[in-house]
Amino acid sequence: MEPVDLARAFVAERFPDVEAAFLAGSVAANQATASSDLDIVVVQGDRSAETYRETVRYGGRLVELFAHTSATFIELWDADVASRRAIMPTMYASGIVLASRDGRAEALQAEARRVVEAGPPPVDPQTLETWRYGLTDALDDLADLTDRYEIAACAAVVLEQAGDLLCTRAKWWIGRGKWLPRRLLEADPYQGGRLLKGFGDAASPARGRELLIEAACDALNACEGPVREGYRRTWRGVVESEATGVR
Repeated sequence: MEPVDLARAFVAERFPDVEAAFLAGSVAANQATASSDLDIVVVQGDRSAETYRETVRYGGRLVELFAHTSATFIELWDADVASRRAIMPTMYASGIVLASRDGRAEALQAEARRVVEAGPPPVDPQTLETWRYGLTDALDDLADLTDRYEIAACAAVVLEQAGDLLCTRAKWWIGRGKWLPRRLLEADPYQGGRLLKGFGDAASPARGRELLIEAACDALNACEGPVREGYRRTWRGVVESEATGVR
């Protein structure tokens, strides 16, 4: 059975009262491999139903199930947007509609596409300064390290933190894991490509880390530059919990 047909059969069997269902992920994007699972998102008609994530096997394939309700998916959606990653809206926006009651799936998909295309909310100045400080520190470390394993580990930190700044500058969503390179290339194909190539070079002693440092510095300078002297943050909750012995 074709993946889309298998996904539809799964939804019909497991969620007879479904309001909307989508097949997302690599299968929907025509990037599937032989071992790719089926990422299925459902909005259940029963508002009192559980909201959960589950991995099951159906028809010989793994299914990664994201089960929501009409009462809870908005809360999860808003939290996802606030995290600046927009995983859920992206799944809704790019997914293949598997089931829809009274046009519910199509309406959700249209709204998801609007949210994704609009980009994330602005970063507050304090958070941006903290990100700049973190990247400044990581770049200082990367420039001085000699152990190849430490260089590789630090290069990964620089790629992620510089990627956050680059995406923020481009008013685009950030990514983690396999979504990091995708988001970088969506935000800025040229600068994102330089960061990714620099990261690849940093893993090879023969090529070195110069390009990664240069590309990360460009991302940092585009967001008001390095932060070293004068940086200060107080995490009051941590201080209070240490004083009382409560964590």
